[in-house]
Amino acid sequence: QVQLVESGGGLVQAGGSLRLSCAASGRFVSINAMGWYRQAPGKQRELVANTISRGSTDYADSVKGRFTISRDNGKNTVYLQMNSLEPEDTAVYYCNALVVGPSWFQSKDYWGQGTQVTVSS
Repeated sequence: QVQLVESGGGLVQAGGSLRLSCAASGRFVSINAMGWYRQAPGKQRELVANTISRGSTDYADSVKGRFTISRDNGKNTVYLQMNSLEPEDTAVYYCNALVVGPSWFQSKDYWGQGTQVTVSS
């Protein structure tokens, strides 16, 4: 079993910054991809940013130039640096990981419990 533990959410004024962290633990062989999704009230969950094990990244158009995703493979941790936050960024942010294990032939998607980000105007 794999656990994803998120931290770093909170309340911030528009224009401010927050940094989210997500650490993976448990029994696995490797993590192919890690990323962040968000879900605002009354809306579907959407991709915010994603990074695969070789380092390439992908961002939602709405956060390009403001958010930066990074990953520490040694710590099995992914970060999301969020700058120039806008009220429209208010949502619950979920960490996601595509994990290989317990054998090389098995993989599974895991989700964190979510962390609230609220941006006031």
